[in-house]
Amino acid sequence: MSLTLRRENTGTAPARYVRDPFALARELFAWDPYARAATAFAPSFDVKETAEAFVVRADLPGVEEKDLDVSIHNGVLTITGSRQAEERKEGESFYLYERQFGSFSRSFALPEIADAEKIGAQLRGGVLELSIGKRAEAKPRKIEIKK
Repeated sequence: MSLTLRRENTGTAPARYVRDPFALARELFAWDPYARAATAFAPSFDVKETAEAFVVRADLPGVEEKDLDVSIHNGVLTITGSRQAEERKEGESFYLYERQFGSFSRSFALPEIADAEKIGAQLRGGVLELSIGKRAEAKPRKIEIKK
């Protein structure tokens, strides 16, 4: 068990440090398991590789196409965007406010076999899907055996 030290000052005697046996109890009783820390909007991403392409998917509910920017520079794919908070009107009271809003940015280093010229993007149903094609020399091909 870890006990914290507290400084005890008795007036005329020099200050000394004593163990505070109640510090841990105070911390435990102050802990709220239902308290939620305010966090920034951070969408979830999936990245997978198929035989033909690399596929990146992101859950972006409430993000509009005009608020998204997808770019590639020096082999790094960068996706930035933002989700706007609802406008609060006078007279409205929120009893619970858990949805996250704000800006986000994610970058992914693409392998050399990715073809930056063959990128397709679509935003449908709150899901952004990017398909990055592979260079022709990187795709598997069947070699015929001669008889």
